[in-house]
Amino acid sequence: MNLDDFSDLIQRPDGGIRRDAEERRERLSVRPGALGRLDELGEWLSAAQGRVPVRPVEQPKVVLFAADHGVATLDVSGRAAGSAHTLVRAVLDGASPVAVLARAQRVPVRVVDAGLDCDPGLLPAEVTRHRVRRGSGRIDIEDALTSEEALAALELGIAIADEEADSGTDLVVLGDLSVGGTTPASTLIAALCGTDASVVTGRGGAGIDDLAWMRKCAAIRDALRRARPVLGDQLALLSTVGGADLAAMTGFLLQASVRRMPVVLDGVVGAACALVAQRSAFRAPDWWLAGQVSGEPAQAKALDRMALEPLLDHGVTVGEGAGALLALPLVRAAAALAAELPEKTADAGGTEDGAEDSADGADGESAGNAEATGASADSGAATGNGASAGTGASADAR
Repeated sequence: MNLDDFSDLIQRPDGGIRRDAEERRERLSVRPGALGRLDELGEWLSAAQGRVPVRPVEQPKVVLFAADHGVATLDVSGRAAGSAHTLVRAVLDGASPVAVLARAQRVPVRVVDAGLDCDPGLLPAEVTRHRVRRGSGRIDIEDALTSEEALAALELGIAIADEEADSGTDLVVLGDLSVGGTTPASTLIAALCGTDASVVTGRGGAGIDDLAWMRKCAAIRDALRRARPVLGDQLALLSTVGGADLAAMTGFLLQASVRRMPVVLDGVVGAACALVAQRSAFRAPDWWLAGQVSGEPAQAKALDRMALEPLLDHGVTVGEGAGALLALPLVRAAAALAAELPEKTADAGGTEDGAEDSADGADGESAGNAEATGASADSGAATGNGASAGTGASADAR
């Protein structure tokens, strides 16, 4: 598979529809600009749907790709290596932040095991049946995946995107459930942005101390040396310093753009996959929203490169798609406002002109009354002087 083929398959959201949405916004009863960024969101969503007025977001879904990363054995994560299955179990049991938020918003959650390092029997078959491999290689010294595994993971993401689009999902909140995932994500971003390890190394969703940060920075530095020779081949890059979840999410983002299905990105892992996808199809980012600022320096670098401005900055670092899910009500609100606010009526639109016309009419009426009154007074005065109406008329005629 050549990822560059996606460049021809992905088109931007309909620009003509967006202009129509902007023109409609000008006609709404609330003045333009009064709703801030919600106006822009409504117009973007209208272009993505290809219709004016925009439809409500009725079938959103949270899609989470799960995997363990071999680099976590270097103690670069706040969680134990190979423990990502516990994160998955918490989501399935409804006990994780993203599960609570999804339940409150009545949004279904789908978890896809791309590369968990656990016995498949620990989790439901519908979660584990897509697994590409068990865990991934330690990217500082070895490839994360074989080329065949990278291709399989990419195809997995494409298939999941097709399943969601075919089922009627109209917007996806995309996230990851991983241990060690921010290290390969930061490596990918550093490689694609041409920057050093220290610039992109953060403290991850679980938080790490200074010693762990230094180990993480060293691992990214070593992985970068291995990544630079394959920068021209996105699939080889994902194989060398990515992982099954990152490859799958990249495939998902590309195919979601092909299927015209908007996606809200969460943290640094999603941003890294989006950056890889952008290298393959430069129009693809037009189908994505950045849900939130995660605090990871690599995420900020990637979003800046793609010109994506996050919707929220609440300091949410938990990952799992939770921050992006918090942005979903904003998107839904933008759609509702764009669709349901009434347009200005003719009376409302011409208030000033109508007032001026009324004033002119009143002035004309007053002038007419005054003229009539003056004429009566003149007539009365003539009568009082003993002149007949006829005489007065003759005098006027003369």
